[in-house]
Amino acid sequence: MKAAPVLRALAAHKDVQQTLVHTGQHYDDAMSGVFFAQLEMAAPDCNLEVGSGTHAQQTAGVMLALEPVLVERRPDLVLVYGDVNSTVAAAMVCAKLAVRVGHVEAGLRSRDRSMPEEINRLLTDQLSDLLFTPSADADENLKREGIDAAKIHLVGNVMIDTLMRQLPMARAHSSPINSPNTQPYALVTLHRPSNVDDLPWLRELLATLEDLSGHLHIIFPVHPRTRGRLEELGLNSVSLRNNRARLHLMDPQPYLEFLALQRHAAVVITDSGGIQEETTFLGVPCLTVRENTERPITLTLGTNQLVGRDLRKLRTAAAEILAQDSTRKGSTRQSSTRAFHVPDPNRVPLWDGHTADRIAEVILRCRS
Repeated sequence: MKAAPVLRALAAHKDVQQTLVHTGQHYDDAMSGVFFAQLEMAAPDCNLEVGSGTHAQQTAGVMLALEPVLVERRPDLVLVYGDVNSTVAAAMVCAKLAVRVGHVEAGLRSRDRSMPEEINRLLTDQLSDLLFTPSADADENLKREGIDAAKIHLVGNVMIDTLMRQLPMARAHSSPINSPNTQPYALVTLHRPSNVDDLPWLRELLATLEDLSGHLHIIFPVHPRTRGRLEELGLNSVSLRNNRARLHLMDPQPYLEFLALQRHAAVVITDSGGIQEETTFLGVPCLTVRENTERPITLTLGTNQLVGRDLRKLRTAAAEILAQDSTRKGSTRQSSTRAFHVPDPNRVPLWDGHTADRIAEVILRCRS
């Protein structure tokens, strides 16, 4: 989702040659292949087929598989995205081979080093030559860490480029629950180890979602990691569907279908960073099941609230959102469907759908 608009922006310049490397960290069709089709991306030039594993295994696997690709192709610049294991692994290989690195989504900080993603962000930014930041707070983070200001480029949020491009197509997708025009629902995503690997906590969280399902439907696309933990608890999709009629578990959704689910939701409950940004742009209330966020702009300018691991706070915040929604509908005499928010691309600086163009301009300007 982050690479697609940058690939298009650079493809407009005929003197730029690109090689797309898929690490294979996400390898099944639901988490990978369908995204290439929906985002209109060509098949990768290289697939490292790293697959799943521990953090060390994934990082080492990408490093071992990527090095010969870089030695053979001798790129002038390698672009890495986000904060996954593949990001820091590629940056380290480039540093050893003296290949310049550009980090898209640089400078984000949660200040929580227990998060593997935070370590990936810190190391990648120290190794990068071009740091493409989504917001002014990211610039300040990098400057405090001693990064040369000449390397820092405030370009905006490339995720929003993809969202704005795909939103018209997402409108063709409706909710999978019955009578979506009359039944509000919460959309839930959970995948971070701090939430799903703590089985007693996960059981309590699931019980809270069951309580909430007494007030609105719960749609829960289940990440493969989370599905495995639910099975360890003795729960599976069939038993959950049978016992909790308003708690709908489903497989991970393709991007367009998931975007439609976000757009129509009364509230989103998540531990994802990207979803905090997307709901901010869409104007959909978001409750983040984390103690911190590397995207503080979603708190100050968006619709996001941190509820941490406080399940009482989660219940209270969800109830307040539903009450506000109900009051607004009653005062405007609308139907029970939540009124669709019309995104305002000017509300958050540089979230305007042109981030990839700015990235391409910097790359061309900084060519050695």
